[in-house]
Amino acid sequence: MPYLTNANDVKEAIARLRYLPILWVDTEVADYKSKTPRLSLIQILANSTDLTGEQVLIFDVLDQPELIDYFIAEIMENEAIAKVFHNKSFDLRYLGKKRAKNVTCTLELAKKLPYYLAPKPDNTLKVLAENLCHFPNIDKESQSSDWGQRPLTDGQIKYAYLDPVYTAQVHHRLLQLQQQINIDPATENIDRLTRRYRQIEHDWQMLDSEVKHIKDRLKNAMAKQSIDVTTGFKLSASQRLTRKINLSQLAEAIANRGLQLDSTINLTKTIQEELGDILEELPLEEKIEVTHTLRSTKIEDSDVPF
Repeated sequence: MPYLTNANDVKEAIARLRYLPILWVDTEVADYKSKTPRLSLIQILANSTDLTGEQVLIFDVLDQPELIDYFIAEIMENEAIAKVFHNKSFDLRYLGKKRAKNVTCTLELAKKLPYYLAPKPDNTLKVLAENLCHFPNIDKESQSSDWGQRPLTDGQIKYAYLDPVYTAQVHHRLLQLQQQINIDPATENIDRLTRRYRQIEHDWQMLDSEVKHIKDRLKNAMAKQSIDVTTGFKLSASQRLTRKINLSQLAEAIANRGLQLDSTINLTKTIQEELGDILEELPLEEKIEVTHTLRSTKIEDSDVPF
């Protein structure tokens, strides 16, 4: 578990990393809630078979901007190296921002997965590692500890070693799950999809109707009892102002003021019916949009091929 604090050692390690195809990366930041956050650690895993953190490199870069710049130039800007983070938008604030190339985010991958493939309460690294990769008893309390103190505690160092391990394993699992949804529509097995849809349709309708009913009851109860926030829910109210005018009155007002309006309006079906043949004399802009709607039809089981 190399924990490198010497600047020369860190640079030598970074130089060796330049030739690797993929790295799983994490950072720890001191004073991250303040106006002057400081990058404290950069943790790197190059071998995703490591489940203990034994091969994780930790670079202590606290108040060493030249080391951070060197890492950005040699690793983050190197498009040949794939870098994998969890919640990359946070880490990239300190590691090159838009200069970073070839970066993957496991948080973004997790958000794109349908819930039924990866049922989980949220997409934090702890939850993903526990739910998708079955890591037990993951410590996340150290995340909010003081990363500006030196020396770091044994608990902080252990935490820092394991985060890239979790990121690597979550990354691999998400890629596996992605393969189940990245299917070419031209080669989809429609019969199999139809069968599966029929299997879950009834349960889905039951659950969907119950969810809608409970949400309506909850919303009405919170509004009636003047409760804005409860466990897991927040009630908000909004107003929408709609303005309408008779079309002939609008045309008259425009003509009386001599206005030349370049704006276009959508002609509703009612307006088109009222205008009638006049439409043929007008320079209309027409746009045809094709949408597909899938409706469930009542069929006998024997009609579905098994």
